Amino acid sequence: MQPFAQQHARQSAQPSRFGHLARTIVRGVGSVAIGASMLVASQAFASGTEQLKAFVAQVHSARGTFVQQEVRAPSKAQGASGVLSTAGKTGTSSGTFTFARPGKFIWQYEKPYSQLLQADGDKLYVYDKDLNQVTVRSLGGALGASPAAILFGSNDLDKNFTLRDAGVKAGIDWLELTPKAKDTQFQRVGIGFKDGNLEAMELHDVFGNVTLLTFSNIQKNPPLPADAFKFTVPKGADVING
Repeated sequence: MQPFAQQHARQSAQPSRFGHLARTIVRGVGSVAIGASMLVASQAFASGTEQLKAFVAQVHSARGTFVQQEVRAPSKAQGASGVLSTAGKTGTSSGTFTFARPGKFIWQYEKPYSQLLQADGDKLYVYDKDLNQVTVRSLGGALGASPAAILFGSNDLDKNFTLRDAGVKAGIDWLELTPKAKDTQFQRVGIGFKDGNLEAMELHDVFGNVTLLTFSNIQKNPPLPADAFKFTVPKGADVING
């Protein structure tokens, strides 16, 4: 087994296989930036904030598919309007997810490379199939103030985030959440709803980079077996406790 520092350096040197979001999760659950999407009640809502609160109250588990795009911070020449330009995109990945609040989820990257992030309510496991390596970290109380808490945590969003409506763009109602904690790696999280359905998330880090998540093929509150989130270490895999 290689020392963690060497393994981590090896991972960081392979940006095509380890996207910004996955690397952030490996560094610490307090900065987890995972998104998911599911249908909420079909009634009309007055604002994005109301739709988010209804989603958190009504959707206790879900599964579906996602597409993740990573965007570099704009250069001075581009200006702020260049953040989501095609030139700034650094990579696209996709996969599936399942979650059950609080603190249990499976986030499976399938393209362009396989990688699994799984939490059982107590620990977070990050498994890289090509390296045959598992990194294990404790969830602890870190999920509460992270972007992951919006989907995977408790219902107490107001305790950890300041919420405000951000208007309608392309038919989607957006709201913005700003972490109240000062030591988070994220400046703000944007969430978009349409007709009560969660459509997308934008995760803005302190360096100006953006992770955009969009969702499809959603099932809300599906039946899940009791051991759905139990992680089994693959045969022969190196295990690193972070």
